[in-house]
This record gives sequence, C-alpha cells and structure tokens, in this order.
Amino acid sequence: MTEFKLPDIGEGIVECEVVEWRIQEGDVIEEDQPVVEVMTDKALVEITAPEAGRVTRLFVPKGEIAKVHAPLFAYEAQGETAASPEAQASEQQRDEPENQATPAPADPQEGARPAATASAAAKDFILPDLGEGIVECEVVEWRIKEGETIEEDQPVVDVMTDKAMMEITAPEAGRVAKLHVPKGEIAKVHAPLFAYEPADGEPVGEQASSEPAASTPRAPQAARTEASSGPVTRETGGQGPHGRIPASPAVRRLLREHGLRLEQVPGSGKQGRVLKEDIQAFLARGETTSAEASPAAASPAEPARAPARNSAQGEVRVEPMRGIRAAMARKMVASASTIPHFQYGEELDVTELLALRERLKPEAQARDARLTLMPFFMKAMALSIRDFPILNSRLNEAGDEIHYLPSCNIGMAVDGKAGLMVPNVKGVERLSLLEIAGEIQRLTQDAREGRVASADLQEGTISISNIGALGGTYAAPIINAPEVAIVAIGKTQWLPRFDADDKVVKRAIMTITWAGDHRLIDGGTIARFCNAWKGYLEAPETMLLHLG
Repeated sequence: MTEFKLPDIGEGIVECEVVEWRIQEGDVIEEDQPVVEVMTDKALVEITAPEAGRVTRLFVPKGEIAKVHAPLFAYEAQGETAASPEAQASEQQRDEPENQATPAPADPQEGARPAATASAAAKDFILPDLGEGIVECEVVEWRIKEGETIEEDQPVVDVMTDKAMMEITAPEAGRVAKLHVPKGEIAKVHAPLFAYEPADGEPVGEQASSEPAASTPRAPQAARTEASSGPVTRETGGQGPHGRIPASPAVRRLLREHGLRLEQVPGSGKQGRVLKEDIQAFLARGETTSAEASPAAASPAEPARAPARNSAQGEVRVEPMRGIRAAMARKMVASASTIPHFQYGEELDVTELLALRERLKPEAQARDARLTLMPFFMKAMALSIRDFPILNSRLNEAGDEIHYLPSCNIGMAVDGKAGLMVPNVKGVERLSLLEIAGEIQRLTQDAREGRVASADLQEGTISISNIGALGGTYAAPIINAPEVAIVAIGKTQWLPRFDADDKVVKRAIMTITWAGDHRLIDGGTIARFCNAWKGYLEAPETMLLHLG
C-alpha cells in the first residue's frame, strides 16, 4: 500500500481545505485522474492520481484541513498485492538481512546501528504532483547546493509551470547529495528532483521515525526538542520559518474580511502560526493599541522595521509578489525584453455591429447566453486568420522555424481573483457565436473565482485585451509570448463623422491598437490583416458568407 502525501503547493501554503473527493475507498483509479479538489487561501486546486491502482483509504474527510507533506489518501498500485503475509515476509528479509543471519545483539544501542546505517543512504525527492494536469516544469533557480545542510520546510528550488512560479521546500532536515535537474532544464512530475541524506540517519516515513528515538539515549531527543522550541518562541510575534507565516485558508479569509495583513497579527501557534483566536484577540485589543505598540514590547529580532514607520503618515505596507501576479510579471518582462514589438493603431466603426447585437440579444438570452461584442471580435479574427496564417503562428526557441498552428485559440485578458490571466477559447474557427459566447462566459467566471483550469490557459495562439471594459481608450499591449500578436480594444465612443454625402452623422467609434512580433510580422502584413478584420466587424453580415 502506498500513501499519497499532499504535495507542496508552493507560495508558503502549509495546508488546505478538502472541498470535494472525486473518489471513494475501493475505487479503481487511473494515472492523472482527478481525485480531490482542495481550496487554498488563493484558489481551488485539483489533485490528480500519481499512478493507476485501487483506493484503500481517504485520510482527510471532506471539509477538513489537509496538511502539506501529510498523507492525503492511500492506494494499492496496479499489479501490487494487498500486502500479503508472504510479501511482507519477503520484504522484511530484503530490508533486514543481518537480522536473519545473526541473532539480535544484547545491547539495544548496537541493535540500532544497522537501521541507522541503512537509513543514512541518500533518498530521492520526487517532484510532487503540481495539479491541474501539469506534467513538467522548468527549474528557474536552485536555492541549495550539493553538500549543503537543509532544514525541514526550507525553500530549495523555484520552478515555473505554464501557470505560475512555485517554490518547492525540503520535506525534512538533512544534507543535499545531488541535484538531478540543472537550472534552466525541465523537471518531470513524479521524477527525482534532488537527493538528500536525512539528518541523524532518520528515515522519511513517520512510522519509522519513532524507532531510532526509542533505541537511543534521550539526551539527543531532548536537544532536538529544545532546538525546535527555540524558533517557536521567537516567532510567535508573527514570523514563521524561512520568512513565511503559517496560517490556514480560513484564517487568511478572516484577515481579508477585516482588512488586516498576516504580519500584523502576532501568532501564538507552532512556528508562529496565526490562529483564529489570535485575530479575535487582536480585534478586541483595538486597532490603535496594536498599531502603536510600545518599543519595549517590540521583539529584539525586529529592529530593522522601525525605519519603515512614519508617525505622521503610518507605515509602509509590504506585500510579497507571488503566484499568478509574479509569474505574469516575469513573463511580461521576458516578452518585452526579448520580442521586438511594434504598434499599429486603427479605428473601427461598430455602429452596425451594435445594432446587430441588439437584434440578436433576445435570442441569445433565451439560450442562457450573454452576447457581448467579444464573440464577434473573436469570430471575425478567426475568419481573417484564414487569409493571414502568420498571425496564428509562433517562432521556435532556436528562432529558425515558423510553426503555423492548426487551430485558432483566442485568448482574452481577464483581471481575475488571482491576478491577470489570459484563458483562451479553443477552436474559434469551428464554433458558432453562441458557442463562443458560452465559452467566454465560463472562462470569465472561472478567472474571477480564481479557478481557471490549466488547459484553459495553455495553447493560446493570439490574444485580445479589452481595456474598453474599464473605460480605457488607448493602450500599447505587450505580446503574450510565444504568441506573435495581441490587440487592445478601447471603449466605444459616439463621435461625429462624415457620411458618403459629406453630412455629419453620429457613429459608434472604437479605437484598437495592435502589437506585433517584428521578427515575423511587418507593418504591411498587420495592416492588411487588420483591414480584413475591420471589414467583418464594420459590415458584420458579410461573416455569413464564410460560416460553415
């Protein structure tokens, strides 16, 4: 039987709530099958099965809190026997050959030596399941080196998935033996990431950890207890291990509801964990009391914080940049610094398009669809790309091949709960306006709730940023690499224009700004493409001639 431990979800998260089990004890599961949904303080995450087998036990009931690195469920791998007595005996003979060959020594300390020697061997840390169908990630930065000593929960490596930057921490204390994946290379989920030797020769498993302690003098155990209790005492003021403050999702939600920051509330739990009672006590003392604590009450470990406080204007609020926002920032910096951008602006007369939408809205509402202008923008773009496939291509990493993509997957920038996301509608060229509208509605809702599936964020081919929804008129967008173009759509304004008879008429005008990758696209190409797209939108009935 194998225990699946909740993987490190990164970003300082130490626990999450089990929202929904997709499996039951006794169920047969397949590799990468969704098994449980958990809620962190940031988003809903889907955990998948590491391999095929049969579920034997669910350790954490629905609605309860699951701890990172603690058992989540147990399963028998496909082809594995159900731990028969014969298999156990065979495994015991392999693990303890010395005990079979000679009788146990009289001295209990001598009897502990073979186990300590065996457990001192290096162990591989397997890259945990990062959820949501992610099978690999890039090693961005190693925080450790071979031969270094590490502590439990110490950050060891930063990895980048297609969605965000994640921080992987050490499962226990020990010494680094080998880094299996160099910086900049791709690490595979369920494959070894690094090897380490556990501290004191203690094994990783929780069941075995109590054995050596029982067969060794109590003094080392007491020393470890004192060593571990020291940081707890120092960190009850709100600083957790390695600069992070442990707190449950419920506590973090409560903090947000009261407009508080995690570092404001002194934590009374283990390793400085902030509990719900700490927040209640903080609120009972009052904001003035807590914010204007006397210097004598300040921890001696925090003298550097004093300069950040200004008695006249309050104090500087510091917020770590993590998660989707951090990943997007790095991606935008890389895009802006490695892709030669050029901009192209134009105006659209969407008077006829607005009239058409008003006529179609009742039919769409009858089918539970919200018909905005975005489905028209996407459909017209997919039709235009048929004549200009270079807009739906990408350059390979070596920069010597153009890959023309078979499907038009149009992304849309959404200011979601977890930060800016660009989910995309797959296969727009094959979808009707109602189907596109339904997908837009689904993706927008998921983004605002912070639960966009990884598949919806992958394989985008071209993007639209609708700044007009927020009242913007002009923008100079940054390309969502590895795509080659993006368009920013401004708000619609009713402006005077001359008609064919030179009379001033009221027209609905919308400004658009394209950004193109100048390595693949020149100004003439994007101008001709934009004219085709503009033609479909200014005379929307012409799209009927090209719908399959």
